[in-house]
Amino acid sequence: MRERNSSVARLPERLGTVYKGGQGQWSWALHRISGVAVLLFLFVHIADTALVGFGPKLYNQVVHAYHNPVIRLLEIGLAAMVLFHALNGLRIILIDFFPKMADYHKQLFQTVVGLYIVLIVPAIFFMGRGFIRSL
Repeated sequence: MRERNSSVARLPERLGTVYKGGQGQWSWALHRISGVAVLLFLFVHIADTALVGFGPKLYNQVVHAYHNPVIRLLEIGLAAMVLFHALNGLRIILIDFFPKMADYHKQLFQTVVGLYIVLIVPAIFFMGRGFIRSL
């Protein structure tokens, strides 16, 4: 019991050293942030799709609002979040199913970032054209 109390007494001292900003921490944080962003989108999507039940006029008004440039910009952000979440999720699956891959977690994260850049650039290009047209 004495060891536990001394450990608790040093808790603030230990909290400052828990995370050091490495690739693992960034991967963890970005995965959670992108997951929450996608979840929020799904809630909005379910709500706006449910408006069909209240008549086509109301539904069409809401869908028309999606042509707003701000919403178009948010769509690009959503695509970026979904892409990162998917690629990082594949990295997590690899580590879960093949525990030895954990030894290469930095290289796997670098691969995720590389693939992300290769895939997001054309996505931003094509989606950005629609955004520019909406201005």
